[in-house]
Amino acid sequence: MNEEKERLKDAAWKKWGPYVSDRQWGTVREDYSANGDAWNYTTHDMARSKAYRWGEEGIAGICDRNQYLCFGIALWNKKDPILKERYFGLSNNEGNHGEDVKELYYYLDSTPTHSYMKMLYKYPQQEFPYAALVEENRRRNRQDPEFELVDTGIFDNNQYFDVFVEYAKRDQDDVAIKITIHNRSNTAASLNVLPTLWYRNTWALGYDNLVPSISSASVNQLKLQHHELGEQYLIADGKPELLFCNNETNTIRFNNYDSGKRFYKDGINNHIVNGADSVNPDKRGTKAAANYDITIPAGGEYVIRLRLSDNQQADLNGFDEVFATRKAEADEFYKGLQSGNNADRGMIQRQAFAGMLWNKQFYYYDIHQWLKGDPAQPVPPAQRLHARNSKWPQFNNRGDIISMPDKWEFPWFASWDLAFHCIPLASVDMAFAKRQLTLLVQDWYMHPNGQLPAYEWDFSDTNPPVHAMATWKIYLMDKKNNQGQGDTYFLERIFHKLMLNFTWWVNRKDEAGNNIFEGGFLGLDNIGVFDRNTRFGDGTHLEQVDGTSWMAMYSLNLMRIATELAETNSAYRDIASKFFEHFIYIAGAMHTLGTDNVGLWDDADGFFYDQLRLPNGHAEKMRVRSMVGLIPLFAVEVLDDDAINNNTIFSNRMNWFAANRPDLASLVSRWGEKSGTGMHLISLLRGYRMKSLLRYMLDEKEFLSPYGVRSLSKYHLEHPYSVNLYGNNFSIKYIPAESDSGVFGGNSNWRGPVWIPMNYLIIESLNTYYEYYGDDFKVECPVGSGNMMNLKEVANELYTRISRIFLKDEKGRRAVYGSYEKLQTDPEFSNHILYYEYFDGDNGSGKGAAHQTGWTGLIANCLYH
Repeated sequence: MNEEKERLKDAAWKKWGPYVSDRQWGTVREDYSANGDAWNYTTHDMARSKAYRWGEEGIAGICDRNQYLCFGIALWNKKDPILKERYFGLSNNEGNHGEDVKELYYYLDSTPTHSYMKMLYKYPQQEFPYAALVEENRRRNRQDPEFELVDTGIFDNNQYFDVFVEYAKRDQDDVAIKITIHNRSNTAASLNVLPTLWYRNTWALGYDNLVPSISSASVNQLKLQHHELGEQYLIADGKPELLFCNNETNTIRFNNYDSGKRFYKDGINNHIVNGADSVNPDKRGTKAAANYDITIPAGGEYVIRLRLSDNQQADLNGFDEVFATRKAEADEFYKGLQSGNNADRGMIQRQAFAGMLWNKQFYYYDIHQWLKGDPAQPVPPAQRLHARNSKWPQFNNRGDIISMPDKWEFPWFASWDLAFHCIPLASVDMAFAKRQLTLLVQDWYMHPNGQLPAYEWDFSDTNPPVHAMATWKIYLMDKKNNQGQGDTYFLERIFHKLMLNFTWWVNRKDEAGNNIFEGGFLGLDNIGVFDRNTRFGDGTHLEQVDGTSWMAMYSLNLMRIATELAETNSAYRDIASKFFEHFIYIAGAMHTLGTDNVGLWDDADGFFYDQLRLPNGHAEKMRVRSMVGLIPLFAVEVLDDDAINNNTIFSNRMNWFAANRPDLASLVSRWGEKSGTGMHLISLLRGYRMKSLLRYMLDEKEFLSPYGVRSLSKYHLEHPYSVNLYGNNFSIKYIPAESDSGVFGGNSNWRGPVWIPMNYLIIESLNTYYEYYGDDFKVECPVGSGNMMNLKEVANELYTRISRIFLKDEKGRRAVYGSYEKLQTDPEFSNHILYYEYFDGDNGSGKGAAHQTGWTGLIANCLYH
């Protein structure tokens, strides 16, 4: 066992990590407005001067697991109007496709204990184009592409710095820090580099008066004192100028009065940029920086070495050896996760894991406290008591480390994103993945009614119920790693909470009580002709294929978990039978319901469609060929003889349905027919219906892209679907990249792009079907090619296609970077990968959030499947 795997057994090695957010401004947590306008209550411009309540942000930031003390870097190129202390981006109202970070930075490496980490930030030498980015994106509309930092031309002449930040832990409380700045231009260039330490402001809230301190211990050493962390020291290379201020809101700037708390949070910024007398001459405060004012020759580099330690006698001896050792251990750790000698695959996978590990974040949000305010702070407006998330007063997160989708775009958890994150995370840190899944079903997260919190902007919204799927997959991975010994405590603990959540779905999202589920937008932003959360006054409602199919999948997930637990506890036999029965009734409802006896399956088209259920009981099909209609593929499970025959309650119930409800039994695929592989199949789809869906999915004129399965059929490019409701015309058209509609969300779009998590579920489902059907069941792939494949071969073909998004092609180009020549051909750009939120359905270029190494991190698993 290598050193990093040994360290994973000791939680103390995770005390320090990349838990600082990339953006705290514009978040719901920091919003104390009356109208819930989070983006304008705390803006990027305000951020340098305002002390936060619930968390901290920074560039390349690390902190302790309670985020008492933070470290990050600040930069100044002698031209910008402000220090570069945080990443810049557009708010939801400023971007023509919603919020968007306008920086170039990459997470390059990390071990799961963060014993070694590396990232890169590209800092322009010319004045950063803040105004141009805002103005040009404001000028553009939804039909135009986003205007990115690279579009400004600021990198064209290589007038920029590559700033690499690396961390290597000597031990749990001793971190070596290396900042390497490369001047990529052909002339000498100057800048200020300011490694910065600060304490999160916990003392201004009115609960205690325990104020930590940072002071000068020598010309190159800072002494830090905190009532929880104790004494620590930062040793800095050379003799930088030590600057001090306080992490306190600048009331002079915002309220035109002096609070008496001198040397405010923006003191170092104002001193460096404006020459202001705004730093403490007594060399103490709650925020401090070591100012390196340097000039780097053309093509040269400059290295800054620091050490954050609890040892007063610490120095920089052995610095390079620590980095060499930790880097070698990281190499050894990741070698065990890769197969073959393809360097490009290995690099992409390792950076994907790095992004997932860097996207961990300290997340603190106590809604009861947030609603009522703090003793020493102004009382929040009364309107907030009935505003966003006010129905979740039990949500009391005291600061967990959570995997975020993207610490700038989404610096908050989303329940269905998190379930997908845990699958690749389990490959590198099984304990952390289990902890993440367990977290959301804790009493202080889960609503008393059984709902899981969706995401920070609206906990009461509904995300697809994929928690059980992830739990089961991770249980199986862990069982395999432990030679067949499963962690049934983990499985059982989550299972009981998921049964409560399942009941919430049944009680709240089945409006007619007919086993057809609504759910609303269900994470698939802009996939319908109208906002699927719409409530019609006359009782008309949308019956959703995806909501119903997710619940069918949920039923099978819980059934499979129950059969596993029943092997050692017979009490679960009844429960396995219960979820099988629920699955049967959902299957029946999807095919036949309503006064017109019409279900969600359309026999003429051979596809599943959402439908509007009208007050008279009749239904109108929404004939949109979208990912919604493919989700029934996900409701599939295979069982061996033992899983059925060892559970008499389960097997008797199966037999009862076969004898007494053949109408329902005929809709569900082959549980009574053992295949040549010795398996029984339970699925929403009998063979002919599955083949019908696959004919659409594997047709390059419909769903099949060179880069995976699209979220909307390309058929709708030439054949948009329209419907007139209550005097309003709604329509949907295939769009491969960003949406041209603001139906729901800002930069989210399910009208054509490829989404990695949905492709992953399609692939996993095909592999499950293959377990039953084996080599004899074949389909044409692609449709019209004459090439017949079994389902495992189809799954592998999809793996190949989504891998093309990132891998270099025969011309040395990566689809993810589209037409950006700088990113494609410059060696300082082309091997640094961004893991976008989704991908153009025609050319594979990255769209949406640029660092969504949350669920897009699934590519780490796909590359070596």
